[in-house]
This record gives sequence, C-alpha cells and structure tokens, in this order.
Amino acid sequence: MSIAGTSPKKKLTLQTRSLREQVYDYIRGEMNSGGMQPGSFLDINALAGELGISRTPLRDALLQLEVEGFVEILPRRGFRLKSLGLPEIRNIYQIVGALESAVIAAAEPWLGKDGIARMEAHNEAMRQAIPADDFETFFNHNLAFHAEYLETSDNPRLTALIHSLKQRLYDWPRRKAFAKSWEEGAVLEHAHLLTLLKKGDFQAAAAYNREVLWSYEAQEPFIRVYYQTGRAE
Repeated sequence: MSIAGTSPKKKLTLQTRSLREQVYDYIRGEMNSGGMQPGSFLDINALAGELGISRTPLRDALLQLEVEGFVEILPRRGFRLKSLGLPEIRNIYQIVGALESAVIAAAEPWLGKDGIARMEAHNEAMRQAIPADDFETFFNHNLAFHAEYLETSDNPRLTALIHSLKQRLYDWPRRKAFAKSWEEGAVLEHAHLLTLLKKGDFQAAAAYNREVLWSYEAQEPFIRVYYQTGRAE
C-alpha cells in the first residue's frame, strides 16, 4: 500500500484565497503532475505537518475532492486517491454528452459566425499539433474548441459541472503524450460538427456531439488504450 504525502513539501504561503482553496489547488496540482498516484492513501497528519497547516483545511479540501470523485473515504482507513475505472468513464461520457449537447442545441442565437470561425481555428491548431508531437497545444486548443459553445450557456451550474467532470477525465494524472489515432479522429469529428454548425443545423450538431464525440461506445477502443494501458501509439 503506497502512502501519499510523506515526502518533504514546501509550506504554503497564505494568499487572499482561503486556505482550503490553496490546499485544494496544491493537491490537484500534485495529482496532475503524478506526484500523488491513484490508489494511494493520504496520511493527513503527515501532509498537514509538511504543509504547515492544521488538519481542518486539509480535510475540507479532501471532502471537496471526494464530491468531485477524486477521493474516496474508507472507514477506519482514511482518504484514498480514487482510480478512474471504465464504469466511471462511461458515466462521465454520458453526462457530459447530454449536457454539452443541450448547450449546442440552444447556442444558435449566441455562437455566430465569429464563434464558429474561432472553433475552426482551434481545430486547425489541434491538427497541426499532432505531427509536431505537441500534446500540450493539442490539449489546450481542444478545451478551447468546446469552450466556444459552452460559453454561450447562461447556466453556470451546468458549465461548472462539465468542467469538473472533464477534470476528472483528463487530470488524473494528465497525459503528456498522444494516442494519435484518437486525436486524429477527434480533429475529423470536430470538422464534421463544424460543418453542421455552419449549415445552421444545431439540432443535428447536438445529436452528433452526443452520439459520436461523447459516446462511450463510439470511443471505447481508444478509451481502453488511453486509460487502461497508459501508453500512446
């Protein structure tokens, strides 16, 4: 059993944000970078001492992470950093697909030609990043592509939930390499979505987003490679 939070850490400097928020951001950063690994237990006494804080803001941050699905509490054993399994990935895909598609279906009055043009630019940047092996550029433009239509929503709870679920998918820890056939397919799928949007068929675009881009069944072969083997092609 591995224990996270036992190596020396730099003490946190108090900022204008709450201490709980700072601790939350610190743990999320460690999870992103791979400094804390799925399946490991957190020694909260040791971690609180290393960070120079009390247990209270640490426990509050961990409870927030539990709500978001990153942490689970085991009776008499404490906090464990939760692995991301295929059943949970399936659930996330279903939820994100439904919510994103609802936004697309209602986006026509707000997205406009400029928004679609920016989506095209992001997709082109993604396409160019693949042969350059620039995963960070691909990742950031992929998020920005979807953000163009998500930002048309006037429902902040909906968009916050989508953001949280995507963090769960992408940041545990965040990959630094391509599964290139998946990324190449994503660029083509984005191009088809853009074709539907430019035609003004936002209902068809919403259905395509739900039934292809965010369909677990459609994406399952790539998901299994990406999440289960941990290797790129």
